[in-house]
Amino acid sequence: QVQLVESGGGLVQPGGSLRLSCAASGSIFGRYVMGWYRQAPGKERELVATIPSAGSPNFADSVKGRFTISRNNAKNPVYLQMNTLKLEDTAVYSCYANVALRAYWGQGTQVTVSS
Repeated sequence: QVQLVESGGGLVQPGGSLRLSCAASGSIFGRYVMGWYRQAPGKERELVATIPSAGSPNFADSVKGRFTISRNNAKNPVYLQMNTLKLEDTAVYSCYANVALRAYWGQGTQVTVSS
């Protein structure tokens, strides 16, 4: 079992920055993928960014150049640094992990971009 706990959401003005953290605990081993998805009101959940245990991060086109994702190892948090935030970035952001072909989700954290 893997447990994911997010933090760092909140209210920010357009052009501002936020950093989300995802603390993972449990059995994370071998090859795995961790990352972030988001869901805006009335829209489907969409990938924001993922980072594999081996390989390069992957980003949605809508956040490339503005968001970065980082992780030191399986025992350290996964961070999503969000810069130059836009109104359309408003959503519930959920941490995600795929370990041994099983998907795990955090409870989600609200990010609201508003003037």
